Amino acid sequence: MNKLIASTILAAGLYALPGAVQAAECGEVTIAEMNWASAGVAAHVDRMILEGGYGCKATLVTGDTMPTFTSMNEKGEPDIAPEMWVNSAREVLEKAVAEGRLLQLAPILSDGGVEGWWIPKFIADANPEIKTVQQALEHPELFPAPEDPSKAALINCPAGWSCQISTANLYKALGAKEKGFELIDTGSAAGLDGSIASAFEQKTGWLGYYWAPTAILGKYEMVKLSFGVGHDKAEWDACTAVADCAAPKVNSYPVSDVYTIVTQKFAEKNAVAIDYLKTRKWDNHTVGKVLAWMDENQATNEEAAKHFLETYPEVWTTWLAADVAEKVKAGL
Repeated sequence: MNKLIASTILAAGLYALPGAVQAAECGEVTIAEMNWASAGVAAHVDRMILEGGYGCKATLVTGDTMPTFTSMNEKGEPDIAPEMWVNSAREVLEKAVAEGRLLQLAPILSDGGVEGWWIPKFIADANPEIKTVQQALEHPELFPAPEDPSKAALINCPAGWSCQISTANLYKALGAKEKGFELIDTGSAAGLDGSIASAFEQKTGWLGYYWAPTAILGKYEMVKLSFGVGHDKAEWDACTAVADCAAPKVNSYPVSDVYTIVTQKFAEKNAVAIDYLKTRKWDNHTVGKVLAWMDENQATNEEAAKHFLETYPEVWTTWLAADVAEKVKAGL
């Protein structure tokens, strides 16, 4: 009887060996699930791929930009921040990388985080001559104010958002008031989103500030206009982003760098996961579509991640070796 038990245990151990070896190669992983949608979904995508494809044991921990960065830099945990908007911590991140505490891997948002002034695609298609903000401002008749269609409107951010300041300064720099445009505060994030939804429902023009990737831009096709100049950081810091700047100049919004950040100690012990995280990235159009589905279906981050893996294999299978991709598919 003892021999039978021993041989059964041995057989079970041999049967489990490949998975056990793979798990040992990857081991335990902690992933920051940030408190905004695109980053939350990305965290679950990473968890599903690392567990299903590489045999990792992944745990999600609640995160936010600066608290997560500080914890990774000072305590070495969590192991991974899938979507870190690094502009707000550029200097300290570069120092942490130089001193061997953190690594900056793939730009998870291949387009970067994008801000600007947008118009509906149906307006752009009907008026192909409009490519820039300046050209849009020459057509106040295309962008009626919601409360008074006899006037034109430029839609601003809600009060308290930094983009409210930059939009107001650019409105002034461009002479938009003199061109017949009123600067409209929608009052809240919901009001801003609602103004876009209303424009599409009524097929009326809309001109204003927005950013990507977002659910709204995944649901409604918008075109970002050029300001006709590059981003001048010195001017931005000194005036464009400063409330009530006396003499603002025309400027372009910066593109935010959005990277995956990992701790050095994790990278040293986990080459399997690092190879994946060096490759994994998605574009704003895809992210927007996933977020729009998430919003329409009132889905969780986990449900949206599964939807992405089921719906967009042409995107994520390029991040993986064929055999690993098959394991992930089987896990779904």
